[in-house]
Amino acid sequence: MARYTAESTPGQGRSYRVWLYAGGVVILAAAVFMVVYLSRGRVTAGPQGPSSVLSVQRTVTAQPGPAAAVTPASLPTPPNVGPLAAQVGEPSVDAAIAEALAILNANSSRLIEVRNKLNDILIGPTSPQQSQVIKAKLTELSEQWLFSPSVCPGDTLCQAYTVKPGDQLRIIGERQKVPYEVLATINRITRPETLKAGQTIKVISGPFHAKVSRSAFTLDVYLQTTFVKGYFVGLGKPGFETPTGLWRVRPGDKHIKPPWTDPDTGRVYRGEDPDYPLGSRWIGLEGVEGNAVGRTGFAIHGTNDPTQIGQQGSRGCIRLHNGDAVAVYNMLVPGLSKVQIVD
Repeated sequence: MARYTAESTPGQGRSYRVWLYAGGVVILAAAVFMVVYLSRGRVTAGPQGPSSVLSVQRTVTAQPGPAAAVTPASLPTPPNVGPLAAQVGEPSVDAAIAEALAILNANSSRLIEVRNKLNDILIGPTSPQQSQVIKAKLTELSEQWLFSPSVCPGDTLCQAYTVKPGDQLRIIGERQKVPYEVLATINRITRPETLKAGQTIKVISGPFHAKVSRSAFTLDVYLQTTFVKGYFVGLGKPGFETPTGLWRVRPGDKHIKPPWTDPDTGRVYRGEDPDYPLGSRWIGLEGVEGNAVGRTGFAIHGTNDPTQIGQQGSRGCIRLHNGDAVAVYNMLVPGLSKVQIVD
């Protein structure tokens, strides 16, 4: 059989080389096509293929989505603050609360330092939830630094005092700008007349003040500028709204169940009446600034209807549960204690 070789005739050699080149091109094109086709098949084969993982990784790297954002769960949570801990605000505030409580958990003798830190945080910008957390802890701490007979180390608001000859609890209270009743309570003195010279008692540097929030129906008590405790209140009904502004406890107007005349009916109620409406205590107020100026007849007092606490039902007075009225009465001083009422 004859073979096609380079030594064949000139026409036949050129034809062979053309067909040879053409065939090579076709084979090369087919190979390229197969590579591209197979590559596409692997890229789009499904979410389990390597290219899908790379695609997700590129998306996360190039465009951070919600997973990269700070969420409440990632913020520091103050320890031992109960269910309110889930309601967080500014991360820096939560961190400061957590830091203060960590100090107390590590060393209970630093109570006053922690009290001051929490009070400083409370004075600054906080969310309502953060304020509730701080106030709850400060209320708890007040049972130790304020309402117990002991004096905490480093406390500038409470000191030990040695009773001098001629001292009376009332005189000591006036000197300290607090009612003698609160001194009797914290020192467990049931009969003030039994106070003796040489006896050591705990005294408080007053005065106390109060702040009422109309929207929250609360009355917060402060010793000077340090939060002590909060109480729920009832306020004025529509048309008789409790006026905002700054008030002070009116001199000579703190009473235990004083007679009261109903301005609507003219009936005079006395403390022994079974339906006496003012409860256990009356703390008269006088306006000092703002909408309070020139207003009269307003007071903080108890009630014979506890369902009115948290409601607008009075003629403008601030109502308290009777036990709370006694506690507030024992802290506010006529002429010195201020009561600020805000929206």
